[in-house]
Amino acid sequence: MPLLKPEEEAIDAVLCDLMYFLSLVTGNSDMLGTELLESLLKMAPTKEEEHKLKDFKDESPFKLGPAEKFLRALLDIPFAFKRVDAMLYIANFDSEVEYLRRSFETLEVACGELRNSRMFLKLLEAVLKTGNRMNVGTNRGDAHAFKLDTLLKLVDVKGTDGKTTLLHFVVQEIIRYEGSRVSAANQNLKVEKNQQLTFQDDVEYRKLGLQVVSGLSGELSHVKKAAAMDSDVLSSEVSKLASGISKIAEVIKLSEDIPLKDSIHKFAESMNAFLKKAEEEILRIQGQEGVAFSLVRELTEYFHGNSAKEEAHPFRIFMVVRDFLSILDGVCKDVGKINERSICSSIRPMPMNPAVPPVFPGFSVRQPDGSSDVEGSP
Repeated sequence: MPLLKPEEEAIDAVLCDLMYFLSLVTGNSDMLGTELLESLLKMAPTKEEEHKLKDFKDESPFKLGPAEKFLRALLDIPFAFKRVDAMLYIANFDSEVEYLRRSFETLEVACGELRNSRMFLKLLEAVLKTGNRMNVGTNRGDAHAFKLDTLLKLVDVKGTDGKTTLLHFVVQEIIRYEGSRVSAANQNLKVEKNQQLTFQDDVEYRKLGLQVVSGLSGELSHVKKAAAMDSDVLSSEVSKLASGISKIAEVIKLSEDIPLKDSIHKFAESMNAFLKKAEEEILRIQGQEGVAFSLVRELTEYFHGNSAKEEAHPFRIFMVVRDFLSILDGVCKDVGKINERSICSSIRPMPMNPAVPPVFPGFSVRQPDGSSDVEGSP
């Protein structure tokens, strides 16, 4: 059963048509919205179709359908479809600006997170020192830096048990010191490098330290968001936004070329008001783009030494860190389970087999004085 009677449907159609015409005459894109403006733009006739509609005689034996009649009436409005195109740009403008503004803010925050994360820098230092200790006596045993890509390879280096990876070892090395640091900070105590710990203290410190290391993923949340972005897409969107302003300038120029009428005056007034606001917004967005991309380049040089090599994929640094954080989360869970098993084993001592080799042969986990290489790092 139809919701409207035939005469009500006719009235509704007329009102809709009036709304379309009034919106196009005044330049008020809010009256129609993005979807309706897109639909109108798709209806734009070709030059040939436009001529046929304008030349159509009412006394012709052929009758125009409702869509053709609507188009014919629409074409009576000067440069109607150029108006539609300009109004669609206006309707989308605020959401596009907001999307770009949030994207560039995310990039700026992500750069700050990565560069200022004490825990991330601590992990990098621990990895560097561990690598140098493993490569003592080789030409790679005195490295001062490494590329972040190396972080993804830490799980490829496995111990003799085939399960424990180098990243597991690094995490185990760092959590004890981090736990003692947090505990000391909570009690306003100084961390003693060679402090002798009870078994209970050691268990507590490792739990606290593991919480600190596993919290890195949440600490670098904007880095993970930045990893999902595409620099080419962002640059393209800024370019489209800037070039689209020409549509507004064009319809304003066309309005000036038509004898002044109230309807043309209202439309031009609406377009001019938007143009001033839009030009200022675009300049702000372009400035934000420049700042954000500059920060990403500086960050890449800070960690990789040469951002020129990453020009094809400027956001790759975020992708590497995101993938590493995913790996780190898994390793932290493993380390938590390993430590739980160690606690149980300590409570119920198992007979030790002196013939069992260490997981990483020739690699001393603790120094003779009980200190760790990563403990004294900043």
